[in-house]
Amino acid sequence: MKDKDIHKVIETLREMTSRWETPVVGIVAQTSRNPFMILISCILSLRTKDKTTSQASERLFALANNPNDMLTLKPKDIEKAIYPAGFYRNKARTILEISRQLVEKYNSQVPDDIDELLKMKGVGRKTANLVVTLGYGRPGICVDTHVHRISNRLGYISTKTPEQTEKALRRKLPLKYWMEYNKLLVLFGQHICLPVSPKCSQCPINPFCDRVGVKRSR
Repeated sequence: MKDKDIHKVIETLREMTSRWETPVVGIVAQTSRNPFMILISCILSLRTKDKTTSQASERLFALANNPNDMLTLKPKDIEKAIYPAGFYRNKARTILEISRQLVEKYNSQVPDDIDELLKMKGVGRKTANLVVTLGYGRPGICVDTHVHRISNRLGYISTKTPEQTEKALRRKLPLKYWMEYNKLLVLFGQHICLPVSPKCSQCPINPFCDRVGVKRSR
């Protein structure tokens, strides 16, 4: 893929993904703009399908939508609210620990800095970038499995790990696309550019794609 083609690719992805439902963390951001709720939704979404995450988030936030109120809940209360999210017992403990850190160290406010967010239990770069971009409207590049896979499959970058992908995209991807890049590629990766046997025959950005690593497609 030629570097200049990224503009056409983004334009095409915007049009194509507009008919698909926004990922649950994005919906939380659209409805609340509450960095704490976005952070907790990110934690709940790990290894969990969007529908389950959405329902778990709704039940939990009906009980508490800020760190102070969250700390009034018992682990069993949170477990019950978020079940059947993956690793729900571990996530309940993580949510309480994050809430405790926010109250004790950050005056109950979610940091707007990636490095500060990374100091918190259970928060990786993917989550930190999502909180910064969706919660505070600041530039960041959230790299999950879809962003890592598709960016390399296109031939736009050549990296081995999500961390390397984030660094490469920060150097190469125009700043104006940073905040929407994750959402576009997540939806594209869920519907068309699948991990195994992607739907290349249905893909409108196929002409720009180097199809790196694609051995079988539809």
